[in-house]
Amino acid sequence: MLVALVVSTILIGLAIWRFDASLPLVTLLVPLVVSSLVLGPRQLPWFVVFVLLVLALVVPTQDDLSLRIALTVVIIFGLGFMVLLSSFRRTRLGVAGIQGEQMFVDLRDRILSQGGIPDLPDGWYAASELRSAGGTPFAGDFVVAARVEGRLEVAVVDVSGKGQGAGTRALLLCGALGGLLSALPPSEFLAGANRFLLQQDWDEGFATAIHLSLDLASGRYDIRSAGHPPAALRHAGSGRWQVLQSEGPILGLIDGAEFPAVSGEMRHGDALLLYTDGMVETRTRDIALGIDRMLGQAERLLRGQFEGGATRLIEALGSRNDDRALLLVHRR
Repeated sequence: MLVALVVSTILIGLAIWRFDASLPLVTLLVPLVVSSLVLGPRQLPWFVVFVLLVLALVVPTQDDLSLRIALTVVIIFGLGFMVLLSSFRRTRLGVAGIQGEQMFVDLRDRILSQGGIPDLPDGWYAASELRSAGGTPFAGDFVVAARVEGRLEVAVVDVSGKGQGAGTRALLLCGALGGLLSALPPSEFLAGANRFLLQQDWDEGFATAIHLSLDLASGRYDIRSAGHPPAALRHAGSGRWQVLQSEGPILGLIDGAEFPAVSGEMRHGDALLLYTDGMVETRTRDIALGIDRMLGQAERLLRGQFEGGATRLIEALGSRNDDRALLLVHRR
């Protein structure tokens, strides 16, 4: 690729020198832009210098050195300087632009795939939904799930901070918690996540989480919370929602923290909601009022039809300026 770009730049330079009236100087931007996409950080700076050298050689051959020609040269040199700056920043990654983006997207997809709900027995339905404040797949909220020895293990997590910093921390934490979820007993999962966060020494190194351990044979569940909004259980017999209050400190703040469990049993027809604070809290509404509103909407939107209910709920509720994550579990 480098040889092809060098040859094409030389040919463009010769063409400008030979046919200066018909071929503009901005044609040299073509190899410059292509090089910023395909060349690695070692090759890119030298190629940019080579393009600018060719430009400097062909400018004196122009018959009319007008103000337009001068502005064109300034613009090309300015763009070349910007490409040089991007190449120096890219040196930290060590790969070309397109390749680096592909690596990052692949990493994101592999890590976020851990949030997919595993296959469940016919008597169960579960679905998760995620929406980011910026409308991208990168968010500070995420879901990790695993099926271990007849149990469904799920954690809904909200990482502190916003924007790119929260998104990168969420990617790292998602991969780590996905491993812990399968490797540790349910009673030790949040404690293990807390130790992991304490070891990271991040400036905003805390997160809230809620963990569900569900026995798919009996319907028995244990819910543990780490500073997270409480889960909600719908009883099929009464048709009412019950808030399952569980207490525990935020992850990443207190060493040796304990996370007591709230236990119960999901009967046929029952449904369970786990969610992040973006679903229920806004700048103008308290979280308790938000939970009441969410349960009211859930009663209306989930009545008689739980399939697709997670999508309907997350589209109808929550702040568009905050990340949102939701998990819905239903026992048929």
